[in-house]
Parts: sequence; structure tokens; C-alpha cells
Amino acid sequence: MDIVIKLILPLSLAFIMFSLGITLTFQDFKRVAQMPRAFSVGMIGQLLVLPVIAFLILQVVTLDPALAFGVMLLSFAPGGATSNMFTRFSGGSVALSVSLTAITSMLCVLTVPVFAVMAADYFLGTAVPKINVTSIAISMTLITAIPVASGVALNHIAPSFTAKISKAASVLAIFLFTLIVLGAIAINWDVLVANIFELGPVLVLLNVIMLVVGYGSAKLIKLSHADSIAIATEVGIQNATLGITVGALIAMSNEALPPYSLASAIYGITMYGCALLFVVWARHKGRSERAMRIQTETS
Repeated sequence: MDIVIKLILPLSLAFIMFSLGITLTFQDFKRVAQMPRAFSVGMIGQLLVLPVIAFLILQVVTLDPALAFGVMLLSFAPGGATSNMFTRFSGGSVALSVSLTAITSMLCVLTVPVFAVMAADYFLGTAVPKINVTSIAISMTLITAIPVASGVALNHIAPSFTAKISKAASVLAIFLFTLIVLGAIAINWDVLVANIFELGPVLVLLNVIMLVVGYGSAKLIKLSHADSIAIATEVGIQNATLGITVGALIAMSNEALPPYSLASAIYGITMYGCALLFVVWARHKGRSERAMRIQTETS
């Protein structure tokens, strides 16, 4: 399993992030300045509210410390290509979703290692492993920030080329994500069965709360339905592959699915159910709002 943890998993995540990068332009980053309210509520929800909600849930629900730490690692992860995909399906603002994903994916290089140390101290206590913040930050830079930046640069230099390969790259990224999650679970099926009834409800609850909080906070500051959808998916749908990878980096073992990665692996499956229900609701609400707007304009 050593080659899976040290080579295949990081390379797969790097390609997933690269596939995101080739869909981005420098204009996507400039767009952040053009929509400060939307960006601010998305960033606060992603970097602060999500970890706080996860922490509060874990104060009510008792989990094994290693599993609880894994839930926190998931909450530190940014959105990913999956959140962009569900934003598109929901009729949300893809431009805002992609911009938030790009920025938070860059920032996670700094936030995840620091937050991970704090969470490990709290949940693991004397069993806390030695976490080298610098090493984790460097590893995350290599497998997240650099692939995204490389993809953006390639899209800027050769836009016609990236336009040709972006669809295939996106399909391959989704395939790799699915393969990572299903492969890790299959290899550790006994561990999954032993913990899914503990972790499953926690992860679904976190997913649902953050989708509601994301959408509600956006509407509270009077953003459009499309922008609210983008923020909801960004703060409500996390990059499970990153959670699995960071858990493996911290565990530094040859297990395909160390305890710290288990929450992210299970979440990689449960989130699809929550997200699909959200897509159905968002599309219905979008149609209702358009019908009311048309009725108002014609009356």
C-alpha cells in the first residue's frame, strides 16, 4: 500500500487540481474584486463557519478521537471540481463557484496545516502524531496550488489546446476521484462497516447544515439565487480527495485508508445523495422565481 499512499494518491489529487486549473483564467481571479460581498460570505463560510459547525457537531456526537479528527480535516478542505459541477447542475453562478474554489484551494496550503495541528491537539491529546506543518504545507503546495497555477498558466498560453482537453480532463478527474474513494473503501471494507453508522449521520448532518447555511447567508445579504447556489455548494461540498490525502500524510502509515482519512472517504459517497437533493430543490426554486418574475413583468 506504500505506493498508493506516497505516489498514486498525491498524483491523482494533483491531476484533479490541474483539471480545475485549465478551466480558469486570470479574469476568474479578478472577478473576486468585482463581487466582494459574494466572495466574502463564501470565504467566511468556507474557512471559518464550516470548521466551527463541524466542531460543534462533534461536541454533541461522541466519536472515536481519530474519527473526530478526520471529520475536522474534511471541514478544513476547500471545495473542488465537484462543487463546480453541482453548481452548474443547480443553475448557480459557475463563475463565482470556480473563483471561490480557485482562491480557497490556494489558501488551503496555509490554513489546513495550521488548523490540523490545532484539531489534533484538541481531539487526539496524548495520542497526537508529530505533525510537521512545513512538510504538510510543502506537500499541499505540490499537489494543490502548483497544479492549479500550472493549469491556469497553460490555459492562458494555449487556450485552444485547453479547450480541447478540458472536457476529457474533467471526466478523468471525476473518474479518479470516484476510484480513490471506492478503492479506499473496498480495501478497508471491514473498517467502513464498523464505523459507517457512527460517521454517516455526522457527515450527512454537516453536509445539510452547510448547504442551508451557505444558501441562507447569501440570501441574507440579498445575493441572487444563482450566486446563493454557488456559495451553498462551495461551503457545503468539500474536496474529499484532499481530506483523504491530508489524513494519509499526517498518519504516515502504509494503510490505504488510515483512520484520519475515513470520514473523507465516506463523505465522498454520502455527499452525492445530499448534493443531488439540493440540485433538485435549487432547480425547482429557480424555475419558481423565474415564473414569478415573468408574471410580475407581464401584469
